[in-house]
Amino acid sequence: MVEQKKLTVTTPSDREIMMTREFDAPRELVFEAHSKCEHLTNWWGPRKYSLELCEMDFRPGGKYRFLHRGPDGVEEHGFRGEYREIVSPEKIVWTFEWEGMPGHISVDSLTLEDLGGGRTKLVARSQFDSKEDRDGMLQSGMEEGAAETYDRLAQFVQTLKR
Repeated sequence: MVEQKKLTVTTPSDREIMMTREFDAPRELVFEAHSKCEHLTNWWGPRKYSLELCEMDFRPGGKYRFLHRGPDGVEEHGFRGEYREIVSPEKIVWTFEWEGMPGHISVDSLTLEDLGGGRTKLVARSQFDSKEDRDGMLQSGMEEGAAETYDRLAQFVQTLKR
């Protein structure tokens, strides 16, 4: 297996966060892992949280809602949004809102590039309404959580390959 590159996080503009990561899996499988709750429950979010609720209507105009529960069984974090564009297996665009800060909505896009040899480059971009919203997301611990989430995704797509 080829050594996997870890997550790279950059801020290409005052209102944007871009994350890049390579996976040792075909892009069809990386896309598939994003498309169904039965897959997301295996990798979405940091390990200390369980994905207790996953509702998704995976089509343009369809809505989603996820609920994380912390290890204490009490702490909960809800996330919701709407899918805007889906082009299998190369692109997903959706809105993202953490229910703990209603009204602060980003537009997120995920592009998957086929690198050949069964490898995929994932580029995730989040566009915020303001620099303050972007900076708040960066200060939330998002980078560490995203890195762990994508590590979990890298492990999960290996099970899809089998």
